Amino acid sequence: MINISTLDLNLLRTLDVLLSEHNVTRAAQRLNLSQPSISVQLARLREIFNDPLLLPGPRGMLPTARADELREPLRQALEALLSAVSPVSTFDPLKATQTWRIAATDYTESAIVLPALEGLRKAAPGTRLAVLEMNPKKLEKQAEQGEVDVIFHTRDGAPQALHQRLLFTERYVLAGRLNHPKLKRRPTRAQFCSLEHVIVSPDGGGFSAATDIALAKSGLSRRVVLSVPHFLFMLEVLARSDLVAVLPERLVKNTGALQVVAPPVDVPGFDILMLWHERLHRDPGHKWLRQHIVNSLSMMQ
Repeated sequence: MINISTLDLNLLRTLDVLLSEHNVTRAAQRLNLSQPSISVQLARLREIFNDPLLLPGPRGMLPTARADELREPLRQALEALLSAVSPVSTFDPLKATQTWRIAATDYTESAIVLPALEGLRKAAPGTRLAVLEMNPKKLEKQAEQGEVDVIFHTRDGAPQALHQRLLFTERYVLAGRLNHPKLKRRPTRAQFCSLEHVIVSPDGGGFSAATDIALAKSGLSRRVVLSVPHFLFMLEVLARSDLVAVLPERLVKNTGALQVVAPPVDVPGFDILMLWHERLHRDPGHKWLRQHIVNSLSMMQ
């Protein structure tokens, strides 16, 4: 059994060249060493592997069966090691074949992933993108283990161990179907509270949100009649009923699909961050992806 901890890497490099050249003189020339030095190293290799490795022949040296077994695995191992310690290469998106994995909610899918997607397909057509369902309790572990590369998260509750970049600050608007009779102009607080509302409750079944907290400070309450888990369904409900919703502006900005006005109550907005693990912080491909996302959002300002 060979003790790899005491194995000289230079000996393996010499063996690789010898198995390629089958000639001590030519191997010495390639390695810029003297012929006696190569002979000494070959003797050491024979001792380590307990095999002659190369035998004298009529036209150079002939590899033994053990040497033939070593040649390809040794070449691959040395190439992998060289790749690992070589300077990081530049990233060419046109030649890239990565699969990127992004953790997002349905809101950040619409607000971030969708605006970035068209440009991503044009700039890096050989790549693939997997959008994964957000699991807040597992995000840090998923990032650490390489299961997700980029995460979109509100500032509240974002894992502090991950790198963070602020993408934007979101604000809330009041929305309903086009030509909604109660949204021709900004409603009063009393009118707002009398409307029937739908809210998104990611945890399921909730009937109170940030808007209700803001109203309670003024001694007011609204009529929340529907709670849904996803924004996509909420938008369908708004388009097909007289229900209204206070929702993030980017979900309805420039769509023209709904009637949008400012709510009569001041609902605090929220920051959206992009998160990633230290293991990807300096990776050229992932740096390019993160910057592409930032650029795609800046074009929407």
